[in-house]
Amino acid sequence: MASSKEYLHFILGQLSDLEAVSYRSMMGEFILYYRGKIVGGIYDDRLLVKKTRSALELMPAAICELPYEGAKEMLLVDEVDNKEFLTKLFESMCDELPLPKQKRKNNGVR
Repeated sequence: MASSKEYLHFILGQLSDLEAVSYRSMMGEFILYYRGKIVGGIYDDRLLVKKTRSALELMPAAICELPYEGAKEMLLVDEVDNKEFLTKLFESMCDELPLPKQKRKNNGVR
């Protein structure tokens, strides 16, 4: 089941206190970025975030889920209605997340 644009816009609204939140559409789902880092995504109208130390500290009872077959486990965020919590969650996770790998351009030169 693909995620709805309505749910995406709801989550983006909840994160509106943060600057530099963006997303990318990927096969009917949405990858979420904060300050250029992948924080998580929206899968089947559920917010899942990467399993980091700070995310586990803020959500000790979080359920681990696979967003799709072959993916790493992610944490299901239950408190999507709590704007302050989501802001704190994304801010606390940011320093622990790596920058995305840069794609190398192949100009036919080896």
